[in-house]
Amino acid sequence: MGKIDDIKAAVSTLTPAEQAALRAWLEELAAQRFDEQIEADIKAGKLDFLVEEVEREHAAGLTHRIK
Repeated sequence: MGKIDDIKAAVSTLTPAEQAALRAWLEELAAQRFDEQIEADIKAGKLDFLVEEVEREHAAGLTHRIK
């Protein structure tokens, strides 16, 4: 049995409240990892093309202030 199978077996024995707590923790972990990846991508310049696109659209008058 692999790690995932072991985890699945263990999770199936949890109470609904324990499963909810695990689900919340997994969602928080996923959000944290996403934030870390975005930060790394920003530092590496991988999202610079988005800034450039917004600047072009703004210069062309295609944007407006959000009130």
